[in-house]
Amino acid sequence: MIGMLDHERMNRAAVTSLVVFVLLVALGWYLTNLQSSKENPPAPTGSAPVGSSDLGALTIAPEGKMAGYSRDRFPHWSSQGNSCDTREIVLQRQGADVKSDKDCKAVSGTWNSAYDNVVIRDAGEADIDHMVPLAEAWRSGADKWTDDERKTFANDLGGIQLIAVTAKSNRAKGDQDPAKWKPPAQAYWCTYAQHWISVKITYKLTADQAEHDALASMLKAC
Repeated sequence: MIGMLDHERMNRAAVTSLVVFVLLVALGWYLTNLQSSKENPPAPTGSAPVGSSDLGALTIAPEGKMAGYSRDRFPHWSSQGNSCDTREIVLQRQGADVKSDKDCKAVSGTWNSAYDNVVIRDAGEADIDHMVPLAEAWRSGADKWTDDERKTFANDLGGIQLIAVTAKSNRAKGDQDPAKWKPPAQAYWCTYAQHWISVKITYKLTADQAEHDALASMLKAC
């Protein structure tokens, strides 16, 4: 009887020792992996692409109506002094080897149209595009501005709202947002999306959901 009891105690001790060993191994594995996860955290899923840091700052809202819109509500091109208007200043700033006549009209020079990667050699073939079109601005909140505020927007020489491009690309774009039109030159998509977002944030203009999603897609090119 005593021998059997001793045998049972030995078995229980062996089982207990095995359980303790397994627990210690499991604890060691857990602590090792915990430390590893701290040193090498997993990459976040669904992280925003490079260049989209401002996308989340856009206010999402349904697109407004066109009632009351007219290009005349955005007076342009304004006089900038010395016989120059806004258009001629943009051509001077964005062209290479630009020469102007006594009336400030560009008579020679070259301009790179970033929308379609075409070199323009005749100023008459260049359009000055509003990055965020006037009608798009109207639908995004500019309908509530004063005419003087709209004039400032339409003649903004201090930022990235005005760009010299081919007349063909400008007219293909029209007043469409990125959900409906993107530059043919895909290499420019990243810059285009960033500039579009910047203008809208600067002027506190809204974006509709389809526009927001198109911008997010274009930012993947960054």
